[in-house]
Amino acid sequence: MRSIKKTFSTLLVAFFATTFVSAQSMDNTVEVGGSAMYPKKNIVENAVNSKAHTTLVAAVKAAGLVETLQSSGPFTVFAPVNDAFENLPDGTVETLLKKENKSTLTAVLTYHVLAGNYSADELMKRIKKGGGKASLKTVSGGTLKFVMNGSKNIKVVDENGNSANISIYNVFQSNGVIHVVDAVLLPKM
Repeated sequence: MRSIKKTFSTLLVAFFATTFVSAQSMDNTVEVGGSAMYPKKNIVENAVNSKAHTTLVAAVKAAGLVETLQSSGPFTVFAPVNDAFENLPDGTVETLLKKENKSTLTAVLTYHVLAGNYSADELMKRIKKGGGKASLKTVSGGTLKFVMNGSKNIKVVDENGNSANISIYNVFQSNGVIHVVDAVLLPKM
């Protein structure tokens, strides 16, 4: 009898675990930086939980952009991981986080944001329609270019010719979508 109860308990746990994972998949929940990114939460509510985006979150707070990125949007954010910030020249992040550089920090961060909701499929359609590239205006007023890097990966190119690959696509939020990128994009300054 004990064996039957143990087997039943194991099956019950497996059933609920499978149901939970399936429910997450159906609602487009994606894991980023070791944490689930829930589509019913906004960009900031999700980003603060990603261990891979602690530098970005600190920068968003220092720039005073938390309230903006919690608004209804929609926004498309190209979110650099911590390693991307570490690959900038020594002292760059520390300099940008100083109060006197808030306007420069804001310009860099809003350069990673598009007004609107651009899924990977939408970006790929625009690239195809543009004959292999697409250009979109950022919230800062600059331009980002998008090209295919292989058959399924999108490369984002900044105004200086530097590029970032999207490593995680379509992290849907209540107020837009996040695409995780492996480099910090910089506007012409």
